[in-house]
Amino acid sequence: MSKLTCVIIDDEPLARECIANYVKEVEFLKLAGEGNNPLDLIQLIETHAPDLIFLDIQMPIMNGIDFLKANNRVPMVIITTAYPSYALESFQLDVMDYLVKPIVFNRFFQAVCKARDYHQLIHRAGHASGTPAADYIFLKCGHKFERIDLHEILYIEALQNYVTVYTTRGKFITQLPLKNVEQNLTGKPFMRVHKSFIVSIGKIEAIENNEIILAKNRIPISRLYRDEVMEKVVNAKLWKK
Repeated sequence: MSKLTCVIIDDEPLARECIANYVKEVEFLKLAGEGNNPLDLIQLIETHAPDLIFLDIQMPIMNGIDFLKANNRVPMVIITTAYPSYALESFQLDVMDYLVKPIVFNRFFQAVCKARDYHQLIHRAGHASGTPAADYIFLKCGHKFERIDLHEILYIEALQNYVTVYTTRGKFITQLPLKNVEQNLTGKPFMRVHKSFIVSIGKIEAIENNEIILAKNRIPISRLYRDEVMEKVVNAKLWKK
């Protein structure tokens, strides 16, 4: 089994040391680097392309929450903080888990196992069979693993740390951050149009005001994504005078 490469971002040396020692105890983790603020994280991502980030919230220069709001394409994130009050906001930003300091090893291990299971689930099909993973995915829905062909997907909606995948044959609910779903759809005919929605570009029937019409549903387009939607979906195919 390949190891998950991880980095630690925390301005407290003792906190970084604690997490680093925990990482050493877990066979499927590999520590690639450490930093004391999110600006260090940008360089670590470029250099090491980590699978997993342990991210503190209260740090100098920029806090972890602000970093996640400004960067919607980062690897899996586990928040490590002394402030439990940020939990709801963190899960709305699609973090994998939320650990409150002082972090005990059992809770740490539970969080990294969740990250490992998600990583394996996404990559299992392609690596096991040699078939490109782009053709289909597996989702863990309760105690069942559901195979979903990508061409079946209409859109994906997030609610805290869960996503609902709406397809031509029904909907499937699984515990995954939307950010990680978006990462694994990179290069595929899907795009994020709102903090809570990813749509299949080929299934879009119309765009009216700030909504996408798709399979009799209306999906909101946020101001952050509107220009990208118009450029990729409309302008490239628009008949002009």
